[in-house]
Amino acid sequence: MRISVVGTGYVGLVSGVCLAAKGHDVTCVDLSQERVDQINATVPPIHEDGLPELMAEVVGRRLRATTDLRAAVLDTELSLVAVGTPYVGDQIDLRFVRAVATQIGEVLRDKAGYHVVVVKSTVVPGTTEEVVLPLLEEASGKRAGTDFGVGMNPEFLREGAAVRDFMEPDRIVLGGIDERTVAALAEVYAPFAGTEQVATTPRTAEMIKYTANSLLATLISFSNEIANLCSAVGGIDVVEVMRGVHLDHRLNPILADGSRANPVALTYLEAGCGFGGSCFPKDVKALIAHGRSHGYPPALLDAAIAVNEDQPGRMVELLRRHLPELDGRAVTVLGAAFKPNTDDVRESPALRVVEDLLAAGAVVTIHDPIALENFRPSFGDKIVCEPDLDAALAGAEAVLLVTSWPEYRDLPSRLGPDRAVVVDGRRIFDPSAFTRYEGIGR
Repeated sequence: MRISVVGTGYVGLVSGVCLAAKGHDVTCVDLSQERVDQINATVPPIHEDGLPELMAEVVGRRLRATTDLRAAVLDTELSLVAVGTPYVGDQIDLRFVRAVATQIGEVLRDKAGYHVVVVKSTVVPGTTEEVVLPLLEEASGKRAGTDFGVGMNPEFLREGAAVRDFMEPDRIVLGGIDERTVAALAEVYAPFAGTEQVATTPRTAEMIKYTANSLLATLISFSNEIANLCSAVGGIDVVEVMRGVHLDHRLNPILADGSRANPVALTYLEAGCGFGGSCFPKDVKALIAHGRSHGYPPALLDAAIAVNEDQPGRMVELLRRHLPELDGRAVTVLGAAFKPNTDDVRESPALRVVEDLLAAGAVVTIHDPIALENFRPSFGDKIVCEPDLDAALAGAEAVLLVTSWPEYRDLPSRLGPDRAVVVDGRRIFDPSAFTRYEGIGR
């Protein structure tokens, strides 16, 4: 199938490359000539495991990039809209979605034949049918469902594992205004035989995406609420509490051989210093705002966001148990990315941690294997961004672990037991490895 993908961020580029790897002919569209040139030169503009290898396989064969949206739409049968929908003020910003819908509609005015327009961007329920569809009709002068199709196909990609998640999906949601649109989407995903599919309306498809992300975010905030309660009560370690909870067979089934299934979902039932990234904070806030606009303020989701926004601040609170006065103290923060295996620092807990440290007068050094360049602009010369881990640890009076990169697991041997206060924001260390240790929920 000939497919155009509009937007080459984490979702658009990964989707385009993976669909090309599955045999489709793909044209990626972006406003940035620099980004287009990178893609055509087989240089990934984002960090994703497995993406360079897959790009080397398909670029110049079944995938190309261009700034010419008109040519891309005219030459393809289906367009995936994968532009950003940032959360601004009290709602998601649809200006990029609106602009692309209008531009595609203008092309459809001059295009003979049926074309399907599919929203892949995360948008609140009703957006595809109440915003995108009317713009397409207005700009094209044609009728949706008669002259062109309109659909919604949410993504379920984890940054850092997006290629694997796309190539080995756990489910595929096909939202369409009619059977013809759903059939076109089914053709797109025909190479994914055996994967369970949900054929539904665009509005329901949009809600599935928000519900999935809100559930995982709420599990994290629930775990952190319990961690904070353990700390308040005293004499309880949330790691042991959650170990006991994880053994519930309804959460962690016992297999026929007597072993445990250990589903990935349990990783969201672990305490830490908060979630971040481009999805969870934005999506939960957007769903809250959308609920309020319809007369239903979702209290549980409000609480999940409130807990998460407070969580990074507990790192400096724990540090003050050992260093009440932080002015002039050398503090090293380990991890800038919001999670391992990505260079994305959006909504990273490290941002709040560094802000609190600087406000207290600390001298801050931060290390991250790949995300320093994205983190640096937030603070400029107020902090030291050190790419060498041992250099980052040298002279540190305190070390705060924010991101659980594998590189940090040997911190006890690198640092020794007595050199610095260690605040473990992800509970990856044995507390006995350090003389002065604090951990979330302990």
